[in-house]
Amino acid sequence: MTRCRRFSVAALALCVAAPFLMGQREPILVPEVSQSRVEVRQGFTGANLLLYGAVIEPGRGAAALAAADRDALPPYDIAVVLKGPSQPIRLREKERIAGVWMNARSSDFRSAPSFFAVASSRPISEIVDARTAAIYELGTEFIQLSPTGQIEPEEQARFARGLVELRQRAGLYQQNPQGVRISEGVLYQARIALPSNVTTGEYTAETFAIADGRVLASATADIEVIKVGLEGSVVYASQRWALFYGLGAIMLSLGMGWFAGQVFSKI
Repeated sequence: MTRCRRFSVAALALCVAAPFLMGQREPILVPEVSQSRVEVRQGFTGANLLLYGAVIEPGRGAAALAAADRDALPPYDIAVVLKGPSQPIRLREKERIAGVWMNARSSDFRSAPSFFAVASSRPISEIVDARTAAIYELGTEFIQLSPTGQIEPEEQARFARGLVELRQRAGLYQQNPQGVRISEGVLYQARIALPSNVTTGEYTAETFAIADGRVLASATADIEVIKVGLEGSVVYASQRWALFYGLGAIMLSLGMGWFAGQVFSKI
């Protein structure tokens, strides 16, 4: 089934289900993703994810959704936040000391997401205030990195900006203020690109429906990024039989070193 056909089927299902949701007060978000499983093989060049769905307003049935006066529907804004597995990281800063570049100050972060992307129907600053954006992490400047250690707040903020800039250059942190397209007042779709250097693991796509500066509804979809093929087998072996994998790696290194020594001794 193609993406367009899947999107049409989802829209039809939402129209059919709308009458049963009339007892609800808050809007309902129904998200979907084009790929719930991304396989990383040898030569992987990245993947493009399509995140789509609809916002169902209580009290409006299928007839209302099909009506011609769609401009009368509430003007929702949509923001989609895709986050990869979080991991601790230590960021070091180099300084030139006596003519030599050396590691100087450092800062530790307890839970920096390996991937972070935000797509929205309008710039975030036009949708919500800074406080709301910080609560829901609606932007790269609002990522909750959880710094640790004894360091001045100004230094922590500087290191945090440095980490974000580094990962933005690597394509791992992204922000697209025009990345969500809303059609017919209720249907939305967003595209987010995963680069080739993404970390494997569980990814979470959280969608927010926003109106009048308030987050009215949210929903989550899960995406799994895994290695398959020879690379996947190696990763599985390293996790399943860590001791034997480590011993095998040592034996292989010693064998390669011995072989190289024998070859070069005869040259």
